[in-house]
Amino acid sequence: MKKALRGSCCGAAVLLFFSTGAFAQSSVTLYGIVDTSVRYLSSANATNDSLISMGDGVETPSRWGLKGSEDLGGGTSAIFRLEDGFQLYSGKLASTNTLFGRHAYVGLSNKQYGTLTFGRQQSPFFELMGNIYDPMTVGDYWQDSWVYNPAGPFLTVNNSVKYTNDFGGLHVSAMYSFGGVAGSMAQNSMYGLAASYTMGPLQAMAGWQQADFQGKKFNLGNVGLVYAFTPTVRALGGWLHSQDHTGLADADMQQSGAPALPRVSPNRFDDSFYLGTQWQVTPPLAITVAGYYDHARNAAKTDGSLGSGVNYSATVLAEYSLSKRTEVYGTIDYARGNGAFVADYPGHNHQVGAAIGLRNIF
Repeated sequence: MKKALRGSCCGAAVLLFFSTGAFAQSSVTLYGIVDTSVRYLSSANATNDSLISMGDGVETPSRWGLKGSEDLGGGTSAIFRLEDGFQLYSGKLASTNTLFGRHAYVGLSNKQYGTLTFGRQQSPFFELMGNIYDPMTVGDYWQDSWVYNPAGPFLTVNNSVKYTNDFGGLHVSAMYSFGGVAGSMAQNSMYGLAASYTMGPLQAMAGWQQADFQGKKFNLGNVGLVYAFTPTVRALGGWLHSQDHTGLADADMQQSGAPALPRVSPNRFDDSFYLGTQWQVTPPLAITVAGYYDHARNAAKTDGSLGSGVNYSATVLAEYSLSKRTEVYGTIDYARGNGAFVADYPGHNHQVGAAIGLRNIF
């Protein structure tokens, strides 16, 4: 449940963040998620030992945030959002030396002309995949989120300008990030475009983004579909295509403890497919089933060569709501890779994982 702090009722903690006066048409909302799980994972190191540990939740890393708006009249509002992730099990920030790693932006929103924001923001691709189109909402375990790892450095973007608007059933989003390099507009910059259309039970999206890292490009395109057979059953599927000239994808795809790579690829390609379903079995019980498949080409291998490989995984998640704010969940997953993907596993080229967790939303 979100807790609104309005006008002169704002507490001292909020006043430390905002020194402006109180306005009848302004508001600040404090919100967050606290979520952690206990997880078993097989072949967690080079000697194939299993591991039982406490870590992030399966879908929703813990976070807290503040967001606010001020009515400027004429359907226009000034808005802001500050959001940080943290490790509930250790108390550490999710991003080292970054206070608001998830969101940090300010902007203007108009009911007719859309929303324009400035700061650190999620890319249009990540926003739609995480909220609507991925059955696991871009999960937190490697075994159900590995297809996104090559794009990981470019999912939340600094120095960005973002525009979003809705035209009937059409949602559009565009972003540009300034590189901040003297003499070059392109170096370290990023741009992204995404559109989503809703027509009855069908939702469809397409997106593209290009990021520059020290003069080298990372390109990502995707399409996705969601179809609601009934109010309680949805099917989701999609395709992601990426081309990486930066060399980051090979290293970012690896799990913790995976063998060091002698070299990285200057031109890696990945074609990833996903398919899943979400079923609200009863009002408190929801079940999600998801499968991911990736074919990599010209990827780095542990012997220093470049080659192809296939990786796939499957996840089953059951969530049970104890209230509107609190739920318990259990999940089991399996992942396996061959060829170049062997480099991404600490031990055997396959793993089984299982976890139970508890989540509270405020």
